[in-house]
Amino acid sequence: MTATTTAPAASPEIRNPVRRPSARLRAWATRAPLLPALIFMIVVTQLPFVATLVISFFDWNSLYPDARHFTGVDNYQEVLTDPDLRHSVWTTVLLTVAVVLASLVLGLALALLLDRRFRGRGIVRTLLIAPFLVVPVAAALLWKHVLYNPEYGLLNGLLHYVGGPQPDWISNTPLLAVEASLVWQWTPFMMLILLAGLQSRDHEQIEAARVDGASDWQIFVHLTLPHLRRYLELGALLGSIYIVQNFDAVFTITSGGLGTANLPYTVYQSFYQAHENGLASAAGVLVVIGSIVIATFALRVVSSLFREEVSRA
Repeated sequence: MTATTTAPAASPEIRNPVRRPSARLRAWATRAPLLPALIFMIVVTQLPFVATLVISFFDWNSLYPDARHFTGVDNYQEVLTDPDLRHSVWTTVLLTVAVVLASLVLGLALALLLDRRFRGRGIVRTLLIAPFLVVPVAAALLWKHVLYNPEYGLLNGLLHYVGGPQPDWISNTPLLAVEASLVWQWTPFMMLILLAGLQSRDHEQIEAARVDGASDWQIFVHLTLPHLRRYLELGALLGSIYIVQNFDAVFTITSGGLGTANLPYTVYQSFYQAHENGLASAAGVLVVIGSIVIATFALRVVSSLFREEVSRA
């Protein structure tokens, strides 16, 4: 009687000599097409910021390059304690708050209008979006010469037609003149965000509230506004990121004079006019830090909006 032996089963490695790539290798293969863009972004944005951060710790005037020396945080202390620089910080805050709030209110009113059906709504929507598509410098020039000019401007032309005064708008209300041009340009952006929020409402819930006898005001206060809270936050944060860094309107309309110099314009003055590289770099770093803080909150709001949409789906 002969004994029979059974050959051991071949292992998966023997049967399939070609190994599958590891999960880490597959992940790197997926990300590889993004590496050139990532490297480009690092070279274009991060390396200059690191250089700016290093320069901000030096007393460095470009007219006297041999006299530069390390000063630590003295430039930051000067930015935060110098009366003119502190005034520019306060102007930046005031400009940002005024423009964002006014744009949100007007954008909400226009979004509520466009949420209704009426003849020519598409044309009206296109016309209302147009200011946001204008180049910022061109928009500022438009307001400075076409509207504000005391001799041939449209505003004084209308006042002359009704027998009113002929004020010099930029000289009399300089900060308001800058704010008005920015509100005109950013209201369409807020309108688009809030219109998207209005069109994502639960219409069955609104119809049920109407059946129960709720008025339009009650529906707006108790249903529409709570639903738009995230969209209002998103618009406020994104608008703040831009207005904090705004330079075009201040430079074009008032050239930073008459108390309208914000922090970005002060950075320009310190760097290009006073040639104080270290001081300008310190002010620029503070602008970047403020923008990063606002952008962090904006990203959180965006992620929460995505989570809400996913949960509804």
